[in-house]
Amino acid sequence: MGVFTTNEIEYLRTQRMARLATASPTGQPDVAAVTFGVDGDDIVSGGYDITKTVRYGNLTRNPRAVIVIDDLASVDPWTPRGIKVRGAAAIEEHASGLRIRIRPEVIWSWGLNADGEKRFLGVERREVGTA
Repeated sequence: MGVFTTNEIEYLRTQRMARLATASPTGQPDVAAVTFGVDGDDIVSGGYDITKTVRYGNLTRNPRAVIVIDDLASVDPWTPRGIKVRGAAAIEEHASGLRIRIRPEVIWSWGLNADGEKRFLGVERREVGTA
């Protein structure tokens, strides 16, 4: 098994949008709505000419990122679910142009793994790589 559980992979395959957070070398934060995919154990995100984005500029100088994929399974009862991944980020060439690859180091998930070890408010946290 890879870094994601079976339930997490199934969930990720049903989602299309995420929020990608980066920071400048001085710590100035930025978050952007992005599309994403799963490639092996990594999360990848592309886009049209990402060289003109704040996230691209940030990642060229501070190659760390966090991506959050979440939704509401139901509003009655209130049932949030999602995954947050923090890790090293790299900009790479791909057939469709440049894309960002995030290699997970820490994964948080909620509302997905019934048998996972829960922390605060049912959030599961796993270290899966070098932090």
